[in-house]
Amino acid sequence: MQTTRKRLRSVSLSLLLAIPASLTCHGPARAHERLHVQWTSDRVLNAVAVADNGRTFVSFPYWGGGGSGPTVAEIDANGQPHAFPDIRWNHPDGTRDDLRPFVRVNALRIGPDGLLWVVDSGDANVGGPPGPHSGAPARLLAFDITTGQAVHALSLRAASTPHSYMDDIRFHGDTVFVTDAGDPALVVVNLSTGTQRRVLAHDRSTTDDRPMYAEGHMLVAHGQQVRIHADQLEVSPDGRKLYFQPSSGPMWVMPTAALENPDLPAADLSRAVTLFHDTPTTGGTAIDGDGNLYVSDVNRLSILRITPQGKASTLIHDRRLVWADAMWIDSHGVLWIPAVQLDRTATFQPDEVSRLHLPVAIYTMDLHLKPVR
Repeated sequence: MQTTRKRLRSVSLSLLLAIPASLTCHGPARAHERLHVQWTSDRVLNAVAVADNGRTFVSFPYWGGGGSGPTVAEIDANGQPHAFPDIRWNHPDGTRDDLRPFVRVNALRIGPDGLLWVVDSGDANVGGPPGPHSGAPARLLAFDITTGQAVHALSLRAASTPHSYMDDIRFHGDTVFVTDAGDPALVVVNLSTGTQRRVLAHDRSTTDDRPMYAEGHMLVAHGQQVRIHADQLEVSPDGRKLYFQPSSGPMWVMPTAALENPDLPAADLSRAVTLFHDTPTTGGTAIDGDGNLYVSDVNRLSILRITPQGKASTLIHDRRLVWADAMWIDSHGVLWIPAVQLDRTATFQPDEVSRLHLPVAIYTMDLHLKPVR
């Protein structure tokens, strides 16, 4: 594993002044007073989750390239990543059942139950051929962060198609919502009964049907426009609404009650979806306890704040925020922003040569937000 830099709670003024940036935000604070480097890595990461006691977890995607090390890691007090829950889970060992080691982790999140949930997309590869673990289905895995024991190991084979790429996850009671970014749909999993349902398959709300842009360029892979279907999703603080979108935008909203009703006809379910906001190409989202959504604009290197009424404003604009991905709001109201540079990886370059500028960083902004899970 390549060495990672020490986790920081603050960054010296001299270091921040050495990093060019422009910032537009509310209030008089300057850029270096609002956006802080929390942790850096010479391996590309794609998600961060912070427990109420401060324990920090990250995941490293298969598309990151460079370096070696665990797929899921906990960052210790000295800024060093350690395989979570253990080395076995992070190293293929030939196991074939639902407790096989991680294959391709696309998302992780601490749920309302306090468990660390992991979306393992299995052998799927959005926009490309399957990986080397032939037949490995997508799974939802949940771990007790104290003991490291797997509490849930749910295969999503029943809800998958040959083109599925299970992407991200959110929760409402005993219901888990998962986005399928490969074959557009939402997946509704009932943890009490174990049932899985694909809904809104190829609906306009789950389908990416417009170009994606990052840093002023249209995203193209292997000579074709990139399509990342149902991707980001958030549940409102009261649990009554689900916001979701393809990575290209726009964002849609619908009642969770409609999604959780297995008897509702598909046409009625589609009619329950309404346009919420014409969001730009997005890497990641978060939602606070007041219902404000935080949406990354990867083309303009900005974070938007959108009220529950759909009114948007620019929270921050900073050229270091290259492809801000799965964001997190911790129990102290701090917004965590992984800037993972997805659009600079080899896949999205005309000559397929990586233009990553390592290290990648997780930034934080203390906005005194109300967290929500």
